[in-house]
Amino acid sequence: MSQDDVLFGYRLQLFDLAGRIGVSAACRVFGVHRSTYYVWRRRVARQGLDALRPRERRRPQMPNQLSKVVEERIVAFALGHPGLGPRRIAAELARERWGALSVSANGVWRCLRRHGLSTRAKRLALVAGYAAAYEPPREPEPERHVEARRPGELVGFDCFFVGRLHDMDGRTIWQLTAIDVCSSYAWADLVSCPRQP
Repeated sequence: MSQDDVLFGYRLQLFDLAGRIGVSAACRVFGVHRSTYYVWRRRVARQGLDALRPRERRRPQMPNQLSKVVEERIVAFALGHPGLGPRRIAAELARERWGALSVSANGVWRCLRRHGLSTRAKRLALVAGYAAAYEPPREPEPERHVEARRPGELVGFDCFFVGRLHDMDGRTIWQLTAIDVCSSYAWADLVSCPRQP
């Protein structure tokens, strides 16, 4: 049973009681002003008992509310520059290159609030594409480590292409590097060869 059905039943009981004990006493019991009862009675006489059902109200028209076009420009600018606050957005939109819109900082803030973008964090989250969900802290991965017991047991080699020198007839220059894992002793040499070593 909805709230409208409850209210409709309440008003029907008022009319029933008014028919039995009188309008003034029934209105006193239900806490309804007599003039309201007579307004409802006129409606019932014209339209039937369905007139006692609550009517849907239209949204109020706000004469000073920003137009849709201006609101869209404010939201677009705020999403294009999510780090700026309402005062700076209003100042930037007042410039000639942004259309010279005359909107107060409070008007910008209200517009952003209507669209759910009133804080810098909300704008940045929307621009990022998601609001990051909570992730519990993870255990750190174990450090990668290679171990050798004595020098010379394990040596790491690397080869790096340095480039071609013009005065060397197109020969390539390579850097060869060797590192002893146990002692961390490194050795490097530049090698010139006609092709890859």
